[in-house]
Amino acid sequence: MPGKITFMDLFAGCGGLSEGFIQAGFAPLVHVEMDKAACYSLKTRMAFHHLSKTGKSKIYSDYLAGKISRDELYKSVPKDVVDSVINAEIGAETIEGIFSKIDGVIGKNRLDLIVGGPPCQAYSLVGRARDAGKMLDDKRNWLFRFYIEFLKKYKPKHFVFENVTGLLSAKDKNGIKYFDLMMKEFDDAGYIVPEPPIISADKHGVPQGRRRVIIVGTKKGLKPIKLSLTEQKSKAKIKQIFDDLPPLKAGDKSNNVVKAKKGCQALWDLGIKSDFPITLHKTRPHNKQDLEIYRLAVRKWNKTDKKDRRLNYNDIPAKLQTHKNKTAFTDRFKVVGGDLDASHTVVAHISKDGHYYIHYDIEQNRSISPREAARLQTFPDDYYFESADGKESLTCAFKQIGNAVPVYLAKQIAESIKKDMKKPGN
Repeated sequence: MPGKITFMDLFAGCGGLSEGFIQAGFAPLVHVEMDKAACYSLKTRMAFHHLSKTGKSKIYSDYLAGKISRDELYKSVPKDVVDSVINAEIGAETIEGIFSKIDGVIGKNRLDLIVGGPPCQAYSLVGRARDAGKMLDDKRNWLFRFYIEFLKKYKPKHFVFENVTGLLSAKDKNGIKYFDLMMKEFDDAGYIVPEPPIISADKHGVPQGRRRVIIVGTKKGLKPIKLSLTEQKSKAKIKQIFDDLPPLKAGDKSNNVVKAKKGCQALWDLGIKSDFPITLHKTRPHNKQDLEIYRLAVRKWNKTDKKDRRLNYNDIPAKLQTHKNKTAFTDRFKVVGGDLDASHTVVAHISKDGHYYIHYDIEQNRSISPREAARLQTFPDDYYFESADGKESLTCAFKQIGNAVPVYLAKQIAESIKKDMKKPGN
């Protein structure tokens, strides 16, 4: 891959971080992910990029339109394209086998960069608050050590480690911060790590509030990379991000593919809009009780002072209340406001129910679709979220989207890193 900066993505999820790096001109060599459905999403995306580069985009369009199967899509690209995605759980028992598979995939190619971030639930403030044991016994706390084993094995020039802000305060059973342990072990592995920034996605043009710690390490002897992102205002209101998509009613799953209107320029600027068929713009069904609560939530959002627009669970009529807990999580019904620059954070819980992501249009009276959630994460409309068995699954799509890094933010991180990697001494 002459002239391209190559990378490996660990704990890759469905590929939000990877997609941003690809859009910035980096070349992926391999992805490692434990979730089977997410691996199929990655394989499908790698097929998309290969077909786009080779002038065969119609094959991908046919796949999105349901004219060919997933197997037929994968057979239309070289075998090594889909084999570059390794479905495996990274752990003590598996790591040597994963190394062997990666060696077979990479071959003689140079690996410049490792990116990724272990699952964040064990570090998150919400996860620790909800868990009786404060997540102290969760094995995911120590996955960073396996990430470091990849650094020792492949010795890339640089790495990018992404995680939730709770990483900075989470402690082990001895009261030692995981972050401090991590910094020491990065140093022991031969990498310089400057103080990591906390980046808010909504301050960088993403239509969603999402805060992340981005750790960028550099091999000792090279010039450390200084992550520098230019703050930018929102490119559009949420209403503009959604409104070119056709309206839906709750439970509407009638179309495999939908057509959108022209849409605003921001959709193109964010890399969302494309000329391919649009999939997964469907909604889950809701019972009459939830739909009535959704109406209450949207009415309050539209009519109340902007300082108090959220529906409190205790304000819901008693006949509609089903939860006994009336002191915690009283904002469990939340509107994605059309007049906002950025929504609240899209998290994986959206796969459980849509109460935290109610569409602003009372006429549609529903929670948002996977495609709308994907737009808040700035995934391109041609990004398809797979299931393990090949059957369309809104639940699988929501889970992958909620766990992802916003693509547009990842692209800006990649562009900043690329600028420094191209400098003499790197």
